[in-house]
Amino acid sequence: MDYPLLNAFWTMCLIFLWVMWLILLFRIIGDIFRSQDLKGWGKTGWLVLVILLPFLGVFIYVVARGHGMSEREIAQAERQQKQLQAYLRETVATGDGTGRHADSLAKLAELKNHGDITEEEYQKAKAKVLA
Repeated sequence: MDYPLLNAFWTMCLIFLWVMWLILLFRIIGDIFRSQDLKGWGKTGWLVLVILLPFLGVFIYVVARGHGMSEREIAQAERQQKQLQAYLRETVATGDGTGRHADSLAKLAELKNHGDITEEEYQKAKAKVLA
């Protein structure tokens, strides 16, 4: 088991570079599918190039279309943020009001526990809130 420290360092560097290349490859494939300006055959051509000639295809893609990758990623993130905000606005606007009911019931229970209202008044108010 003679494996010098320099060889271990070199192996770690190669593994790191391989992982970096894989991350770049998957980001490029995602960018190809996300790209609005490429149509079907353009996407197919880039995918074939990146899959059949991985190293060369990745480098050609970065040189040819790398300048717009960050812009497309930012645009995608903004679209997702707008969709999330629209969903949250819609959900809050059409809520069934259970949060308000729970707050009202909690306040009624607190009033009853402090003796400010009777059990009968509590039951009537509870029925009114739940109706």
